[in-house]
Amino acid sequence: IPVADMDRSKALYEAVFQIKIDVQNFGGILMDWFPFAEGKEGAAGTLIKQESYIPSQEGTLVYFMSDDVKIELGRVEAAGGKIYQPKTQISPEHGYMGVIIDT
Repeated sequence: IPVADMDRSKALYEAVFQIKIDVQNFGGILMDWFPFAEGKEGAAGTLIKQESYIPSQEGTLVYFMSDDVKIELGRVEAAGGKIYQPKTQISPEHGYMGVIIDT
């Protein structure tokens, strides 16, 4: 997920998902790693601050797994983000989704 302000974005995702994100500096390219454990739910991913990656609302839509997306959506605005789409059913088989806009 490309970001313009790493500290601000890191704080948002940590607050919304109640996780700890690990910061790595690769020669001036900042990458914040989401927690991942082999054999458990989830996927490896990062926040990244690099000149050639420009955050935008028109960019890639990233999906995160949640037991009840309403819980995470309830933390978004207090953490500085915006709710773009409230909890919405995708289908009975696939559950619900919401869309947020990063800080």
